[in-house]
Amino acid sequence: MSPVIAARGLHRWYGHGDDTYHAVRGVDLEVEQGEVFALLGTNGAGKTSTLDLLEGLAAPDDGTVQVFGMDPLRDRRQVRPEVGIMLQSGGLPAELTVTETLKMWQGTCTHPTTVDEVLAQVHLTDRADVRVGALSGGEKRRVDLACALLGQPRLLFLDEPTTGLDPENRRATWRLLSELKQSGVTIVLTTHYLDEAEALADRIAIMHAGRIHRSGTLREIVSDHPATIAFDHPGITLPQISATRIDAGSRVEIETRHLQDHLLELLSWAQANRLQLIGLTARAASLESVFLDVADRDTTEDPLDAPIGALT
Repeated sequence: MSPVIAARGLHRWYGHGDDTYHAVRGVDLEVEQGEVFALLGTNGAGKTSTLDLLEGLAAPDDGTVQVFGMDPLRDRRQVRPEVGIMLQSGGLPAELTVTETLKMWQGTCTHPTTVDEVLAQVHLTDRADVRVGALSGGEKRRVDLACALLGQPRLLFLDEPTTGLDPENRRATWRLLSELKQSGVTIVLTTHYLDEAEALADRIAIMHAGRIHRSGTLREIVSDHPATIAFDHPGITLPQISATRIDAGSRVEIETRHLQDHLLELLSWAQANRLQLIGLTARAASLESVFLDVADRDTTEDPLDAPIGALT
């Protein structure tokens, strides 16, 4: 089966001459039918610019995009009815009620569902007659989501969908998105909440400076990233440990791709020397640690250091 989204070598520039900004730098990605694909990155990483190209809101300066096997910009008439888009900011008219807003939006959809149904989906039935301008920030985000769902899309783009939502409504949105996925809807989302990506996404891509630096399932992304062992320096010469990176200051930190082996080695050494390792922690790699590693790097990715020998 062909992917719902296939992008190859995407580039996007803003400005001209000396003021040119290269926002998207050779992005390749695929999104399969019925999966949730999370695009992560710090502010300015190029996420929204990439989404604009995938959504057909702009043409790439170089590279190609296909959505349902078509160009989302050139073949907009065929693609757009199958797509729902929730932008970072909806900009909906403040003077209209929620119901009036959704009825207005309903008129733009090829095969819309009912206003009552989407109000129930986003838990805004009791706010149907409230003017949009009087809603809280989180409620406005739920109206934006309702607009994206009105056309019963097969593909849903969500740019920071739970920003401003309280924990209860955030979890309710997660449940809704999981239900949409189970019904066969393909979802592409950006989020600054890493737990959201962990909870929802089948695959994740992490962007930095216009490029995708890590991609795959959560397990694949963290599998080649080092775990961390940390403890207070006991004040004696430490054992030989062939780890990825070691900081042997007052607080010893060991980065390793062999957590179990090196932790056992360290504990055996401590036991043999009748030492208690104060403040000992052992943490497997996480999406957060990988994300921060990517965010801290330059635009060119450097390999991790070679193993280091004795600690002092």
